Amino acid sequence: MADLLLVVLLLTAAACPWWFLRDLRTLPPGRTPTGSPSISVVVPARDEEDSLPALLASLRELSVPVADVVVVDDGSRDRTADVAHAGGARVLPAGTPPPGWTGKAWACHTGAGATTGDLLLFLDADTVLAPGATAGLLELHERHGGLVSVQPFHRVVRPYEQLSAYFNVVSLLASGAFTRHPVGRPMAFGPCLLTSRADYDSVGGHASVRGEILDDVQLAAAYDRAELSVRCAAGGRSVSMRSYPGGLAQLVSGWTKNVASGAAAAAPRATLAAVLWICAHHAVAVGALAHLAEALTGRGGSLVLGPPLLWAVAWVGFAWQLRAILRRAGSFRWWTWALFPVPLLAFDLVFARSAVLTAVRRSVRWRGRTVDLRRDRAGEVV
Repeated sequence: MADLLLVVLLLTAAACPWWFLRDLRTLPPGRTPTGSPSISVVVPARDEEDSLPALLASLRELSVPVADVVVVDDGSRDRTADVAHAGGARVLPAGTPPPGWTGKAWACHTGAGATTGDLLLFLDADTVLAPGATAGLLELHERHGGLVSVQPFHRVVRPYEQLSAYFNVVSLLASGAFTRHPVGRPMAFGPCLLTSRADYDSVGGHASVRGEILDDVQLAAAYDRAELSVRCAAGGRSVSMRSYPGGLAQLVSGWTKNVASGAAAAAPRATLAAVLWICAHHAVAVGALAHLAEALTGRGGSLVLGPPLLWAVAWVGFAWQLRAILRRAGSFRWWTWALFPVPLLAFDLVFARSAVLTAVRRSVRWRGRTVDLRRDRAGEVV
């Protein structure tokens, strides 16, 4: 009976991604339209001299060209402004954000006010667009209107970057943005946002989310309150990004900040599904490794429910499912899913670090700034 219950629980957990990611749509390739509206690109950038060249080069190769590109230098301590100038962008200094504004929201607000395009395309500096990306974005916007958001395909280069695997999957799963019917609050992904200027102004733009750490999520909520559509898509081959190329410390710091600020914004039912799915991965890892230890040393397997064959089959099944999801999320290597306890342990450690910093210090560090996580001072930068 216990073994049967265990099988049911594992199958239920395995079904969660199928249910909450069954509409994991990718950005359509799009057709080059005739007489398309003008697009202004706004790039908020802080210490992005290494990332900007790839983005600016990709913008010059678009099948649907953009009218102008504005890089807003958010107090960079490196050569961000010089690199942006050299890449053909117009550079604006953001200056010190006014009281009550986060740095990124102020940079986006400043950039939007300095452009004249019919459409506004907000891009993070580490994104790269394929030539047909703007055609796909336009097609999606023409179909749904409102706010179009894309979670970029994660380009994974160095071995330590493979440790981002579970963070990528959990962010897609817990967002609740890829079910066929909404399961929670509207969600948007900040690296790539497209909207008409008219809609942006009607919801108050970034001024309406000036103090929010999760300005993208709150901007989606503002569009929803105005009864405007919010549509999400995965980047696929059209929009990609390389997160945290600066080393393991940058990866840990970045995901610590994202977990600390993003946990409360996730859809409740989707979050519960993500928790169940993660717990199942822990159970499979412990069960299979315990039986392996018993086979090698004669100790350990008796502490775990279920026969060895069950855990071996579960390992293969969950690893293969993780492979299928990761192929949609990024360019992760085979060992990331085959040896899933390794990135799972990295997820655990960073999540624990984020929880401690949130509960004890009530703040996290990112790009030389301290982000205050207290609810009465959310988004305040010290």
